[in-house]
Amino acid sequence: MESLLCNEVWLMSPNAALNAHENVGGCNGRGHVDSSSLFSTKEDREEVFGIFLDKEASYMPELGYLKLLNSNNFIHNARSKGVYWLIKSQRRMNLSPGTAFIAVNYLDRFISMTKCQGWKYWMFELLCIACLSVASKFNETTTRSLHEFQEEGLDHSFSSSSIQRMELTLLKELRWRMDSTTPFSYIHLLIQTIDHAINKTLVQDFTNRIIELLLNATLDTKFLEFQPSVITMSAIRCIFEDLFRSTNNVSLSHLDTLIPQNQEDDLMKCEKMMGKLLVQDHNMLACGNCWDDPSSPVTVLKVERKVL
Repeated sequence: MESLLCNEVWLMSPNAALNAHENVGGCNGRGHVDSSSLFSTKEDREEVFGIFLDKEASYMPELGYLKLLNSNNFIHNARSKGVYWLIKSQRRMNLSPGTAFIAVNYLDRFISMTKCQGWKYWMFELLCIACLSVASKFNETTTRSLHEFQEEGLDHSFSSSSIQRMELTLLKELRWRMDSTTPFSYIHLLIQTIDHAINKTLVQDFTNRIIELLLNATLDTKFLEFQPSVITMSAIRCIFEDLFRSTNNVSLSHLDTLIPQNQEDDLMKCEKMMGKLLVQDHNMLACGNCWDDPSSPVTVLKVERKVL
């Protein structure tokens, strides 16, 4: 599975080398930024940004996905619980934040394509494990056992063969197009565009706060209507204004020029929503719900959880 996944990714991804350059040069896997080792010129950054813009639309959920979530409470709740579990698992396993964003992208695209009609909660648990497992194979340098993904936060424990079958189902449904462009893809690129306006000692805190805000945004389905580039730019602007108490910085004005004209209204709308999210309680990730569907197939082993 691992070698097959790697071969498919490199064959279908013309920008794989570009992504590898970004991951190696700009991030140590835990979100640490060394922007001096990334793209050194304004022209380089604008070219890469354009490549990501061209890619991002083809890695978004299908049209009508937000309508599906808003009209089906069961799928909406299952998606919310799944995203919460993915983020908590990323933190528990000390995976790159980028892995969580990729896994959420896989989850949203899969649900939007299949509609998951007639599914039970245990099926979404299995799907989430597969999403995180495949994302970690794509994005991490260390392979994790399938058991590690199931150590916390699930009501069911699945056999390795069940997870591997779901991984293959996921890969086929997404047509082996796993090199997703997510909000995380833009973070280091855009920060480097404005890092001359930020005290070097604050760059890491600035980055961490952006990542945290973007993770919170993945839990809010309203942000699914926006392109990843718009979401990230909105988060950067909100954190910059909050951290430095500045709204008229020339660096932020330059960011605006990167967004296509036809997305300017979306940027304004998204930034307003992101600002509201920023002032909300930042303990969103500490209040997840348990998965509570009692039914499961014979191949699923029920795990008893202690109630503390």
